Amino acid sequence: MFDFNVLARAIPHQTVLCIGDLMLDEFVYGDVSRISPEAPAPVLAVNRTETMIGGAGNMARNIASIGARCLFVATVGRDDAAHIIATKLGHEPRIEARLVVDPTRPTTRKVRFVSEHFSTHLLRADWEFAKPVAVDIEQQLIDKALEALPQADIVVLSDYAKGVLTERMIGEVIDAAKRAGKSVIVDPKNPDLRGYRGATIITPNRKELAESTRMHVTTDAEIVEAAREAARLAECEGILVKRSEQGASIVSAEGFAIHVPALAGPVRDVSGPGDTVVATFAVMLAAGADWEDALRCATAAASVVIGKLGTATASLAELRARVLPHASLVIEEKIALDPDRLDERVKDWRRHGLRVGFTNGCFDILHPGHVKVITDARAACDRLIVAINSDASTKRLKGEDRPLQNERARAEVLAALEAVDLVVIFNEDTPLRLIERIKPSVLVKGGDYTREQVVGHEVVEAAGGEVLLVPTLRGFSTTSLVTRAREGG
Repeated sequence: MFDFNVLARAIPHQTVLCIGDLMLDEFVYGDVSRISPEAPAPVLAVNRTETMIGGAGNMARNIASIGARCLFVATVGRDDAAHIIATKLGHEPRIEARLVVDPTRPTTRKVRFVSEHFSTHLLRADWEFAKPVAVDIEQQLIDKALEALPQADIVVLSDYAKGVLTERMIGEVIDAAKRAGKSVIVDPKNPDLRGYRGATIITPNRKELAESTRMHVTTDAEIVEAAREAARLAECEGILVKRSEQGASIVSAEGFAIHVPALAGPVRDVSGPGDTVVATFAVMLAAGADWEDALRCATAAASVVIGKLGTATASLAELRARVLPHASLVIEEKIALDPDRLDERVKDWRRHGLRVGFTNGCFDILHPGHVKVITDARAACDRLIVAINSDASTKRLKGEDRPLQNERARAEVLAALEAVDLVVIFNEDTPLRLIERIKPSVLVKGGDYTREQVVGHEVVEAAGGEVLLVPTLRGFSTTSLVTRAREGG
C-alpha cells in the first residue's frame, strides 16, 4: 500500500499548467409534475439555479480542490458569461487564470435543466462557437502557455473541441514540455489521436478509444489491445482509459496494463467525473506517485464527485476518506495539530453537553502504567484529550537522549487507543497554556502527584472543574524501562 499521507504533504507544493476550453456551466433544478399543454414536453417548476466554471475550468477547479496550484490558460468572450467566470475564478486562490479575451466569439455556456425528484437531466442548451480561434488569439494563448511552463511541474491539455487547442498550440506546448522534461497529460476530444503526438499520457473514455482505433473495447483484453494501438498512433507512453462504472485502466505502449475498479457509492450526477479523474491523476503524478497509485486516487476522487449534484470537485479530505482504511482515518482525525481544529472539537463537544477530560505526559514508551491512567481518566469524562510534550520539550525535561520516539509516532500510538478522543502536542515545558485554552471539566494525573503539584489545577478549579488523581501501577516507568534496556536487563 502506498503512503497517501506522503503524497498529501507533497501536493500543496505542486503546480499544474492547465490549458483548454473554458465554459460556464449552469444547472437549473426543479420539479416536474405535468406536461405542457402547448407541446408534449415536461414543465419544470424551477426551484433554484447554480452556476459554476466548467469545461477545462472544471479541470482547473479539480486540480485546486485537491490542493495543488493551477496555472490556467484559456479564452473567453467579451460578455456577461465571461464576467461571471472572472468573478468566480477570483474566488479560487489556488487558480491563477491567464485568460485571453476574444471579442469575436461568445464565451461557451451550457445550461442543464434537471429534475430534482428524478435526478434526471431533461434538456441541455448550448451557446458556443466550436471553431479554431483566430491566428492572433492563438498566438496570445501560446505565449501565455510557454510563459507559464517553467513554473509548472506537469501539464494538462483539456480539449473540448471549442477551438483553444489548435494543432499548432498542442504541438508547441508538447514540444516545449518535452524539452523541459515535463509530462503532458491530454484529455482528448479529437478522435485522431495523432493530433496529440508526443504527449506522455492520453486519457480517452471507452467510447473515444473505440472511435479513435476502430476496435472493440468491451473486455479488459480488448481495451489493452486498443490502448496499445492508440499509444502507437499518438507516440505516447501510455493510455488511461476512463471506463465509467467499471473504473479505469492504464496501458503502457508496451502493453503493461493496470485495471482499477470503480469504488462503490451513491450516484447522483455524472457531470464532470472525467475531469476529476484526469486532474487527480496529474496532481498525484506531479506529487511523486507511480501510475497505479495515481490511478487508484483518481478513481477514488471520481467516486466522490458522482455522489454530488452538478459539476463537482473532490477535496483532499474527501479523497483521503475514500483511499485510506477506516483505522488510519480514525488516527488522523484524533490528532489535532491545528489549534483551530482543537477549539472546534472542544466547542462541538461542549455544545452537546459533553464533559471534557484532560491528561498529559511525554508517553515516550507506552506501558501499562500509562494505559491505566488514560483508561481511568476516560472513565471520568465523556471525551478525553491527551496532551504530549513535543520532541524539544521532552528533550529539555528528560535529557538529550530522549525522546526515543518522535512526537508524531507517540501521537499516533496514543490515537490508536479507544480511550483517547484527541491528541494534542505542546512545545512548552508544561501544558498550562493548553489547559487555559481548553478549560477541561476534569484534569487527571497519576496518584504519584499531589493536587498542588498538578499543573493547571488552579485554572480548572476556578472554572468549576475538578482535579482527579488516579492510582498508578507500581513498577512501570519509561525511565526504568529505558535504563533496563540499555543495561541489557
